[in-house]
Amino acid sequence: MNIEQIVDPEIEKINQMSQIEMASLWRFAPCGHIYFDSSKPYFKVFSKRYEELGGMTPEISKAIGWR
Repeated sequence: MNIEQIVDPEIEKINQMSQIEMASLWRFAPCGHIYFDSSKPYFKVFSKRYEELGGMTPEISKAIGWR
C-alpha cells in the first residue's frame, strides 16, 4: 500500500484541492501547519500533488498576491 492509498480525511482534503488552493496554502499557511510538517505523511502527499498540478506559476502568484 502506498501513502496515497491510506484512508485519512486530511489526505482526502489534499487530493481534492485545486492548484490555486494549494498555492495559496503554500504561501499563506501559518507556521507549523500539519501539511508542511515533514515528520507527517501529509507533506509528501501535498508536495507530490502540488507538483503534478504545476506548482506555483507566475499567473497564480499574481492571482493570490500577498497579504
